Formats: sequence, C-alpha cells, structure tokens
Amino acid sequence: MRDADFYEYELPRELIAQRPLADRSAARLLVVRRRDGVLEHRHVRDLPDLLAAGDLVVVNDTRVVPARVVGRRVATGGGWEGLFLQVERMGPHTGAWRVLAQTRGRPQVGERIVLVDRAGMDAAVVELVGRAAGGAWLMVPERGETADAVLARVGRVPLPGYIRGGTDEPDDVDRYQTVFARASGSAAAPTAGLHFTPSLLGALAARGIGRADVTLHVGLDTFRPITAERLDDHPMHTEWCDCPAETVALIHASRARGGRVLAVGTTAVRTLETAAAGGALTAWSGPTGLFIRPGHVFRAVDALLTNFHMPRTTLMVLVSTFAGRDLIARAYAEAIRERYRFLSYGDAMLLV
Repeated sequence: MRDADFYEYELPRELIAQRPLADRSAARLLVVRRRDGVLEHRHVRDLPDLLAAGDLVVVNDTRVVPARVVGRRVATGGGWEGLFLQVERMGPHTGAWRVLAQTRGRPQVGERIVLVDRAGMDAAVVELVGRAAGGAWLMVPERGETADAVLARVGRVPLPGYIRGGTDEPDDVDRYQTVFARASGSAAAPTAGLHFTPSLLGALAARGIGRADVTLHVGLDTFRPITAERLDDHPMHTEWCDCPAETVALIHASRARGGRVLAVGTTAVRTLETAAAGGALTAWSGPTGLFIRPGHVFRAVDALLTNFHMPRTTLMVLVSTFAGRDLIARAYAEAIRERYRFLSYGDAMLLV
C-alpha cells in the first residue's frame, strides 16, 4: 500500500459546495476533540463560545488576485486559458509571470498571447519567455506593465475547477475573498478564513480572544494529489509566507497567560510552523517548502480551524498529522453521513 492510500476517502460529488452561504458564519462546524475523540456539531458563529479568553486566532491575510486569464495565440488564433501563479522573485527571469496554461497544440518560447477582458475585447499582449517547474510557463507583458495592472483589466476570479468548472459569477468577486484580505498575491483563497464576518470578529474580541495575522500566498500545488509511492518522495511546492514580529509577540503573550493558538486554515499552520522550525517561534519572511507529515512536532499551533479537503492531498496529510489519521477518518465519515458541504465553499472543522 502506498503512503497516500492512507489519506483516501470517497467524496460524493453532490457534497462539493458550488456556492457559498449567504451568511458566511452560518457554515456548519464539526468540532473534533483530539484528547477524547468526541465529535460535536456546531456552527462557525459559535466560535466565541468554543474558545476562551486569552486564546489567539491567527489568520492568513493574503488577498486573492483575479488570476484566471483567457485569450488566444497570435500564431494560430487558437483559444488559450491561463492561471497566474506568481511573479518570479529571483533567477534569470526575475519579474516574469509564472502561469499554468491550457491550449491546443504546442506553444513555443517567443510566442505572443492576446489577453481579452470580460467583454471579449483585446486588452493586453504577453510573450512566452521560458518554462518553469511543474509545467508552468514564464511570460512577460509586452508593454512592461505590472501583473496587478494587467490582471485588473483581464483577470477573473480563480475558482478551482470543482466549483462550476471554474466559471465565476459576479458574487464570487467578494465571496472568494476573506474580510481581512490585505496582501495581494494568492492564486486561491485561504478557504477557512472565508467563514469570518466583521460581526464574528467583533464577538471574538468582545470575549477577550485576540487576533494576529500571517501571510501565505496560496499556490495551486496545494491542491494537487500525491502521486509518489512514499510521502517523503512527494515534490512539495514552495509558497511565500511572512510571520511578522508583531504576531510572534502576540503568540508568546497568549501562551504566557495560558491561551491557545488557533490557526485559521492550513496555510496559517504552514506559516507558523515554518517560523518555528528552528525550535522556537521567531519572525520569518521568505519561501516555505514545509511538508507537514507524520513525525512533525507542532511547536506553534494548538488548535486548527479548517475546511474539508480533497483526498490524497498534502492538506489531508497535514490535518491527519495534527489530529491523528484514525480520528480524521472518523470525522470525515461523520461529515459525509451528516451531509456537510465540502471543499472551498463548504463547511468547516475545529480541531482542538
């Protein structure tokens, strides 16, 4: 049996949420108590009652960019679709865009792509200048414009394919974004954060529950299934993250008074555990390739709020490492029996 087989489960397609709830905090919440294995059915709006004064909620403040772009190849006139991942920060193609693309035929380095806006009008031209890891293309805009400027004209909401085939609707512009989104750079939303509202954040603060921010710009490799025979052989993606000194200070203060650190989402977990990889939590900014799998010692996170994830992914491995594989398998089976809504626009679990 391959290592990834331990993180497999059968996900009924009808449980994959296609649209978010009108009230973000009305999502169902499966509370999983790691110490005794008790499962409890609540709602995200109940978080102030499930946490305690002195606890600290750590959220990922990344902002999703309108990363899905469509257009045509100048050389053939054939349709082209891409997903902007990031701007290269180093190497010979510093400043180029890294983009996953789909099109017929075999594009060549040097080809030009016309990008169209939502009205179907030509709005920008980019040139393919090289290849990157994972099959991505490197490209640059003809007029030297920034990615933010071009994407503002031509970009669509980068919904994952399991939501309406990736086709966005007007409401997705706001709903596929957390209310605390600040730092632009993600190709996908940190979905556990989508459940929060200003009212819920206010209720947490009123109970003496603090909040701190980290940043991790989510890349698409996060969602890719594990295909290696052994987890140790999985080529883990790298994402840029930041754990500022202010957040480190808040975590130390919370723990000093007996509080717990609740990471909102697996991205917050990866950021915090990267910052604590040296044995003690310190400020950190840079790329992380941390793959949290069995054997990992959690140094910065005491509890986790997370959505339900695709099978055989690094996210399933992370949550199973945090709460135990058998307990997570039982929790997922319970969620399926109770018809919870799964994946990005779905319900959540609180692992305490």
